[in-house]
Amino acid sequence: MRLVIQRVSEASVTVDGQITGQIGVGLLILAGIEHEDSAEDAAWLVQKVTQMRIFGDAEGKMNLCVKDIGGGLLVVSQFTLHASTKKGNRPSFIRAARPEHAIPLYEQFLTMLEAEVGTKVERGVFGADMKVALINDGPVTICLDSRARE
Repeated sequence: MRLVIQRVSEASVTVDGQITGQIGVGLLILAGIEHEDSAEDAAWLVQKVTQMRIFGDAEGKMNLCVKDIGGGLLVVSQFTLHASTKKGNRPSFIRAARPEHAIPLYEQFLTMLEAEVGTKVERGVFGADMKVALINDGPVTICLDSRARE
């Protein structure tokens, strides 16, 4: 699994003119799932995301995690995170998982996140044409890949 996490002041996702997820201060998480990903990958990423100290403490140092500040989480599925651009100018998405594998793992990832933070995780609509709006705070943007744990 690949994630792009962005520390935000606010973020939202809209599908067909309707807001499906919205947060204030917290993390916008773009999530891409490939065919080899498993619940183990999702669990590892949940721990990394929820414990990553990228929010400022009283002295302005990045010492706090999203749980420490009671921040929101907005997760948006994004298969394009697995784009291969090695050949030509049209990206290949052959490594991205098919919906029959990706959707259950995406839902499991959301459930694990909710259990870890103890609140509802906002979300987009898997496979939909989504409009994502955000104010990146910092900016702070971090890429995580469960295949690069070691």
